[in-house]
Amino acid sequence: MPNDELPDIPTECPVSGKPLHVTELTCEESGVIIRGKFRLPDGAEMADEQRKFLSVFIRARGVISTVERELGLSYPTVRSKLDNLLKAMNLAPIKEDVKKSDDKKKTAAKKRKILKDLEDEKITAAQAKKKLQGLKE
Repeated sequence: MPNDELPDIPTECPVSGKPLHVTELTCEESGVIIRGKFRLPDGAEMADEQRKFLSVFIRARGVISTVERELGLSYPTVRSKLDNLLKAMNLAPIKEDVKKSDDKKKTAAKKRKILKDLEDEKITAAQAKKKLQGLKE
């Protein structure tokens, strides 16, 4: 039976509401049956709506404005759906290192000052070039 004809794995017991686990895997071609207690893979508990959202997000190559347009959603709604998807997949968002962020801001401020000094004719173009090159190191 093709995979698209198989129902999704239920994740909760219909009687108790408690989590279910996989206990048997079968290969139809070879007849091999593996029994044990296996955990569901991360993301297996995603709702259909989350799977569809993930599909659009990947097809949009992570460009949020494209996801907004494709699904007719606002930016905050897309961010909220991404946060919920991360939770469903047991993932934490990658946080930019605060020090790197501060360094970038400081470098940008220094560049603006150099360009302002050049504009105000406090330094020459050659001096500005040298200072800007020094920031890259």
